[in-house]
Amino acid sequence: MPSTRFRSRLTRGLIAGTVVTALATGLSACGGDSAASTPPAGKNATGTVTVGALSNGAAQQADLKVSAVASIRAGLPKSVIDSGELVIGVGALPAGSAPLNFIGSDQKTLTGAEPDFGRLVAAVLGLKPVVKNSTWENLFVGIDSGKTNVGFSNITDTEERKKKYEFASYRQDNLAFEVLKSSAWNFDGDYKSLAGKTVAVGAGTNQEKILLEWQSKLTSEGKKLTVKYFPDNNGTYLALSSGKIDAYFGPNPGIAYHVTRNAGTSRPTRNAGKVSGAGATLQGLIAATSKKDSGLAKPVAEAINYLIKNGQYAQWLAAWNLTNEAVSTSQVNPPGLPLSNS
Repeated sequence: MPSTRFRSRLTRGLIAGTVVTALATGLSACGGDSAASTPPAGKNATGTVTVGALSNGAAQQADLKVSAVASIRAGLPKSVIDSGELVIGVGALPAGSAPLNFIGSDQKTLTGAEPDFGRLVAAVLGLKPVVKNSTWENLFVGIDSGKTNVGFSNITDTEERKKKYEFASYRQDNLAFEVLKSSAWNFDGDYKSLAGKTVAVGAGTNQEKILLEWQSKLTSEGKKLTVKYFPDNNGTYLALSSGKIDAYFGPNPGIAYHVTRNAGTSRPTRNAGKVSGAGATLQGLIAATSKKDSGLAKPVAEAINYLIKNGQYAQWLAAWNLTNEAVSTSQVNPPGLPLSNS
């Protein structure tokens, strides 16, 4: 979850239907800030990280072999090496965001793409992962106090946050269009492809702002884009299934989750194209977040690049149906959302 407007779009967009109740119940039981249970490490605990465990159909579980890399570990702060642990912060309370961070099918274990990736990074660094689940606000309190080493919680890289934090990027921050699988329409990156379409979007969200800007441009060109609103995701997806709307515009991870869960139904859906959550001029990035000058961003980025080079990164994204958010390399403090847009 990035800035306020990004948090709004995620809260509105990532969890659908009856899943909301189950996740809220499970996550509330974890308390305000606690060490979270993590999925089992796999049959061979040494050098193996299981991704997609207990996902309740949100991911394809896979056991990934990961080796600790001494040269990368050596770049860690001495205090972290001496502790033997990487304390990973996740801001999933109170209601989680599938597929990024949520309570698993056992109703107690924190699972999701974000804690999974934190554990992969910890494995490269030769550290024991300790996942701490908290509210969004307390996630940053933990980083500020030094009780949490690094946040893996869908945090957007912004110039405002660089005043206090350092970043190692690992995913694109994208919005996407969801359509029926039978639809031939695709968003080609140009707003003009939306002419004549009826699209649903969440009110008060970042994606609404972008969609209304496109609508205004089309109107000025004598073309029509109809924007629809529904009170919840159930209403949106009922409208999509019945053909009352052509597409839903929302956060890419939430759409990836719904597409996965909806695949076996009579009206399956698909992703029809993505766009940067930062707008047309900048690719938004999700980044591992540490306290500024902690010395963690560089070794974390090196660990991520090791995972990219050796294939575990691609396997992790594929397990969670997030391949379309891949980055080619992890960067330390890359350009973030500008101060005027954070």
